[in-house]
Amino acid sequence: MSAHTNRRVGAVRPSHLMYTAGIGSLVDLPNFSVLVRGIDSWSYSGVTDYDIDEPRLRAAVNRTLQRYGRGEIEQLRAAPWLEGADSDPKGWAAQGIGVPVTPFPQWLRCTACNVLAAVDSGEFAYVNLNPRTPHEAKFVHDCKRGKPLAVAARFTLVCTDGHLDEFPYTSYVHHGQTCGKTPRPKLRMKDHGGNQAANVTIECVACGTKRNIREAMGDRGRRNLPSCRGRHPHLGIFEARGCDKDAVLMVAGASNQWFPLTLSALALPKGQSGDIDKLLDDHWPELKGIESRENLTFLAAIPAFGYLKDFDADAVVAAVAARKAGADGPAPSAPDVQDWLFGPEWDALSGPVPPPSDDFTLRPVTVPAPLGELFSDVRQVERLREARALIGFTRLDAPDPESPEIATRVDLSRGTQNWVPASEVRGEGIFLRVRDDLMADWTMRMEKSPEMAAHQEAFARFRTNRKSDRKTSDFDPLHGWPGARYIALHTLSHLLIRTIALECGYSSASLAERIYAGNDENPKSGILIYTAVPDSEGTLGGLVSLAEERDLGRIVRRALGDASHCSADPLCSERLPHDPADYLHGAACHICLFVSETTCERGNRFLDRRFLVPITGTKEQVLTPVGLLP
Repeated sequence: MSAHTNRRVGAVRPSHLMYTAGIGSLVDLPNFSVLVRGIDSWSYSGVTDYDIDEPRLRAAVNRTLQRYGRGEIEQLRAAPWLEGADSDPKGWAAQGIGVPVTPFPQWLRCTACNVLAAVDSGEFAYVNLNPRTPHEAKFVHDCKRGKPLAVAARFTLVCTDGHLDEFPYTSYVHHGQTCGKTPRPKLRMKDHGGNQAANVTIECVACGTKRNIREAMGDRGRRNLPSCRGRHPHLGIFEARGCDKDAVLMVAGASNQWFPLTLSALALPKGQSGDIDKLLDDHWPELKGIESRENLTFLAAIPAFGYLKDFDADAVVAAVAARKAGADGPAPSAPDVQDWLFGPEWDALSGPVPPPSDDFTLRPVTVPAPLGELFSDVRQVERLREARALIGFTRLDAPDPESPEIATRVDLSRGTQNWVPASEVRGEGIFLRVRDDLMADWTMRMEKSPEMAAHQEAFARFRTNRKSDRKTSDFDPLHGWPGARYIALHTLSHLLIRTIALECGYSSASLAERIYAGNDENPKSGILIYTAVPDSEGTLGGLVSLAEERDLGRIVRRALGDASHCSADPLCSERLPHDPADYLHGAACHICLFVSETTCERGNRFLDRRFLVPITGTKEQVLTPVGLLP
């Protein structure tokens, strides 16, 4: 829905609003681009089925937002939508219901006469006569050459604090001054083409002044740009405190213009009894007001709170008090929140098999005899539901769980909101548990090895090189180091995902991974590979069937065999980060291990084939048992 015209201009999937083009980002339409507006502008009038019930995710969102001093979130909401909007675009369901957007950049250029002007200048007219064809929406210019198409002038200004602004064409072409002929002159933009960056001339028609956009590019060009004005166009505001960061010229739609901050959680079976932490997660909004045993007794007497009778009253009161004290204490880090989310998932996947449900159905399968040396347990996750929440975004710098200070999070709303946008997908998966004794022995051997030390030192350089000048607290370059156990499990996960994609028809972008490596105090050794798309491809049983004894052995052996060589060897097999390099992978590349960015939970970092199969002439450092080696 366009705020400028109140008409539909396109459609996107719910997951698209989480990871690709969410609030504050630009969505490219066939004829112009639009900016997704903040949740203050979202309307749910007439929409009833939008609440996504996932208490664990809601609690994780609150724990994360605590670090930013935001209010408590009480709800996860799917994007507003009503059935009938597509079949009857003139009907009630299509009027005012949808995700609001606004044209951005709001400076347009005529493709015939090169006139450059803002949307509200009167130079351009919006055309979208047929509501059933929103993809035909466009701006046109009424000039001597008819009514040619007007396209967005693709230059914007961005800063590291997450601000986004229009490029100041009028001020720029006049070198920061005003036109001597008229206060609002007509401009022309001429693209000269070529293969050496942008070669675009801005001309003032009134006074004839010209200037090339290349003078604003690069480090030297920043001196020719005005200071950042602190604008958040998705919220329709300018920061009251202003902004002291330098503005950077960027082409609209550049890949580093928007990075989402998201959290996800799997829906788990309800605890049968005695799980007080889960009780608080599921009912925290109702239970957070309990301050004494008398409060609890009063609530338990109400039929709606009858579930409290199964718990020890004193333990519940103490747990509520402890959680409140934790909320008032230091905010947890991003890795701590992830560990808190993954802990119950590991217990559900590796523990006793719960009764089947629509959201979570688990079935153990026999581990093929040869694979028994590597895996202690294999389970088919026949049904699962994953909920995802968007809690903010950054610009220029991607959010880094190990270095959250390097990127400034941008809010999704102007004021306090008690909800965040969310989506959910249903799918299936395979859970693999590596033998604990095998992993423990390998970890002990590798922790002090030169290869693992090189990875650890590269991680410290990576953190140091990206240390923000804004960080004032103590800096530990090894904070967030995932450890040897994680690198081995992560590498194995990528090998299996690539083999599944090659042999069984799944695209790697249709799959996702969750690595359960734990920490030194609570080590784990599991991998969940699951479908992560909201369409039929993820729920037809094709992935679950691969865990059967007749298929799993072949897939694992092929994965390990493929890992033993790469067409980029010996460059790939010999790669190991050494000073001053700070990349976070060893023997890994796009040919042998890397997968889609949406599939990998760590951006293709912490990967190395040498720890799974012998690629450098030695078998002492590999995790894979000798009987399975290619």
